[in-house]
Amino acid sequence: MIYSDFKGKKLSLLGFGTMRLPLLADGSGEVDEELVGKMVRYAADHGVNYYDTAYPYHNAKSEIIIGKALKQLPRDSYYLATKYPGHQISASYDPATTFEEQLRKCNVEYFDFYLLHNVYENSLGTYTDPKWGIVDYFVEQRKRGRIRHLGFSSHGLQDTLVTFLDKYGDVMEFCQLQINYLDWTLQDAKAKYDLLTERGIPVWVMEPVRGGRLAELDETSVAKLKEFRPEASAASWAFRFLQGLPNVKMILSGMSNMEQMVDNVHTFETPNPLTEVETDILLEIAESMKDSVPCTACRYCCGDCPQKLDIPKLLSLYNEMRFSPSMNVGMTIDSLEEHSRPAACIGCGRCARTCPQKIDIPDAMKAFSTMLEKVPHWDELCRQREEAARKMREEQES
Repeated sequence: MIYSDFKGKKLSLLGFGTMRLPLLADGSGEVDEELVGKMVRYAADHGVNYYDTAYPYHNAKSEIIIGKALKQLPRDSYYLATKYPGHQISASYDPATTFEEQLRKCNVEYFDFYLLHNVYENSLGTYTDPKWGIVDYFVEQRKRGRIRHLGFSSHGLQDTLVTFLDKYGDVMEFCQLQINYLDWTLQDAKAKYDLLTERGIPVWVMEPVRGGRLAELDETSVAKLKEFRPEASAASWAFRFLQGLPNVKMILSGMSNMEQMVDNVHTFETPNPLTEVETDILLEIAESMKDSVPCTACRYCCGDCPQKLDIPKLLSLYNEMRFSPSMNVGMTIDSLEEHSRPAACIGCGRCARTCPQKIDIPDAMKAFSTMLEKVPHWDELCRQREEAARKMREEQES
């Protein structure tokens, strides 16, 4: 197993993420806890020592399930991470109440790593609002030894990261980001990685295979990769891309079956980052996967826009949505004022007439708006998760 050094701790570079645990075959949607236990044992036997969960995963049951599975291991043999759901905060999610509940659910006395969950455009105000005292509370828990290391995760834009780091960068020890060879450019992950590296903040990676999308490539792409490594899985290429980033200290994989676990553990047995040629091939494949409008962000279109829309920003989000309808895009759009969303475009065409790339921007804004109508609203998803958590608490109390 490859290990990274983080403040004197020896972390397995591969971490077991628990957002996509294996489900029972009966169609109930319930987690196969017996298989989870076997996967945890296999991971531990092969050197994996980092396990990541969060309050809302699997309808608020993930913390309980992974807590049970980890009981088969000595407490000092693994690192457990979970997250505070400030991105969906309500009166029932105050820091103290939630933190104590998480300790009980995981059946531990402390968390090795604790994260503020999803610092993004809409949650930034909550995390920085003195009314909630979120960061101060968790800094205090770290002083008391109930949290060993404090960090945050984010699906936000780079400007949001800058704002948060300017305020709290001195107390945040690490940041968890969505990074993979597709989002290296599609979500501008490279710029975010560079920002954190410049700030001296180690990077944890989530979605290294884009929810499985990069583990199932088209035949042409697979053939290109097999010319270099005939026996290697598509997923292994995504992981090896990340092995070449020196500031990445943790790569989380949401493994859903034993086959994925075995393949991933094999990939992380020894360091094997991509060669320069292999990197070029992989980035070529990433470009071929994109169905994007060719915006170069020259901003010529913005000057005459009567709605004052940030058109390059919206087109970038549209490109991501065209690749894969995403709740993350929906969250970003929800954070914008109504007059700044794609639906605010009045179709005057001034932008298209000045666009050097000849993009039909009004048509793109209309198509983007239609796509967004089909994505569940983040507020509704949070409401559903909160209701599931409430029912679970009531069941436990009864």
